[in-house]
Amino acid sequence: MKSSPETIFFEDFTAPYLNRDRWNVEISGNIHNQEQQAYVDSPETIYVSQNEADCEGALVIHARCQPGFCTQQGAVLDFISGRIHTRGKVSFRYGCVSARLKMPAIEGLWPAFWALGVSGAWPACGEIDIMEAVGEPDWVSAAAHGTNFSGEAALANKKYFCAPHSITEWHVYAVECSPAGLSFFVDEELIFRITRPMVEFFGPWAFDTDKFIILNLALGGTYPFKTNGIRQPYYGLPARSVQAIQANTARYVVDWVKITTLKRDGE
Repeated sequence: MKSSPETIFFEDFTAPYLNRDRWNVEISGNIHNQEQQAYVDSPETIYVSQNEADCEGALVIHARCQPGFCTQQGAVLDFISGRIHTRGKVSFRYGCVSARLKMPAIEGLWPAFWALGVSGAWPACGEIDIMEAVGEPDWVSAAAHGTNFSGEAALANKKYFCAPHSITEWHVYAVECSPAGLSFFVDEELIFRITRPMVEFFGPWAFDTDKFIILNLALGGTYPFKTNGIRQPYYGLPARSVQAIQANTARYVVDWVKITTLKRDGE
């Protein structure tokens, strides 16, 4: 019996506000990866816009300067930003997860579209990085993390060079998840494949469980630093990028997010 795709989740952000029945807004706890921002729940950093080109409505995650911002844990940071996720509200196991995104080409900004397993501690829960960028205009990357292949040892962190196009233009980023492996796409072009044997060479396969979606915009931190080597004025974030944030141009825009699974005909 043939299988046909079934969309189990679609969010196009055409409502005036973020749908809190589908999305959680995260507030910073401990700071990870030496990032330079705090995540806050604020209309300054997370809002829906009906004024974006080539879409009816879009989510905007907007990084802002706020010198001396203090988190609940006492960390003092000079920037705020946004992070949302679907944990406890929307999850998937197998199928295709995709989003239409555009990002700022501002050095050291670290937007991401990714998924985490709902059970267990990191990295054993499994992490799938569908799209990460660090402000370079012509490439994004994809990766997976699990036991014995996490952090610096993420499984084959794959860069995809999208020139002559730019990350500032709309692109569709996707991953297809199956019991056999993970396949990553940009605009329906296969850019990277991770097979189950590739993972199990390092450690247990971590991607057969339910997963939730995350969208966030980090500033500076380990991944940008590994690319640009900047230490001042902020780790992974140069002065010209600070000026861009101050000018309110540090915007990560999401047109839509979709999860498509497979369903057998007649079910």
